[in-house]
Amino acid sequence: MRIHAVPQWQGALWQGAATRLPDGCRTLATLAAEVLGEPVHMVAVETAGSAGSDTVDGIGNKAVLVRNRDAQLAALEAPEGKVLTIGGDCGTDLVPAGVARYRYGENLGVVWFDAHADCNTPDSSPSGAFHGMVLRALLGEGDCEFAASPAVAAGRVVLAGTRALDEAERDVVEAGLVRHVPPPAEARDIVTALRQAGATKIYLHIDLDVLDAGEFGWTGYHEPGGISIARLVAAVAGLAELEVVGAAVTECAASKREQVEPLRPLFDVLGRLLAR
Repeated sequence: MRIHAVPQWQGALWQGAATRLPDGCRTLATLAAEVLGEPVHMVAVETAGSAGSDTVDGIGNKAVLVRNRDAQLAALEAPEGKVLTIGGDCGTDLVPAGVARYRYGENLGVVWFDAHADCNTPDSSPSGAFHGMVLRALLGEGDCEFAASPAVAAGRVVLAGTRALDEAERDVVEAGLVRHVPPPAEARDIVTALRQAGATKIYLHIDLDVLDAGEFGWTGYHEPGGISIARLVAAVAGLAELEVVGAAVTECAASKREQVEPLRPLFDVLGRLLAR
């Protein structure tokens, strides 16, 4: 297994993201390395960008995000096993999940633990923040610079714990492009959805805002109705019925080790899944 830390923030346009997300990435990666006993490979992404007006084709910081994508692709040329990506914003998961789709074929399923659906396009996004578009890009839609090819098959993505969806994202769910397992996001419901979709291998994405902010509040966005850390760990452990071929943990905005320490059990279970 390999740990890639990707301190990208440019996909998130909230105030303070430029410092808090890179800090959170490094803090979380340090914990992951300790728990898993693996070194961290820091992907050299750019620090430039703006939370303001640097928008092209409806995407904030588009030029920087394209260059960061290329840096991630280079890092994944010879990964030497399964990769755990530590973000940064959710946009850091475009390349690892896309590479997994390329390597493992059309039966790859994606489990997307996130308070938000991340299924907007540049046309439907209310903010222009790419971290709200990344899953739609994995489905092969949206901006051509980011649309995955090959794409993750329609219906083989499961939104887990998601509770804040824009109108356009609800349309995506209703059209069957993604399946939705709302909180409490029990493992049996997620696995059932994956099996119904015909998924045989799984890529796992975890945005920490899926959690109850009372248990872990070090994220850029908070939505009511989140799940507990224990419930998230149990749901992730339940995915052992299928092979997890890669994973990411994103959107950490913590700067101190004690702030991320409650996530130790999550890395324990991720280590077991990725070691299989």
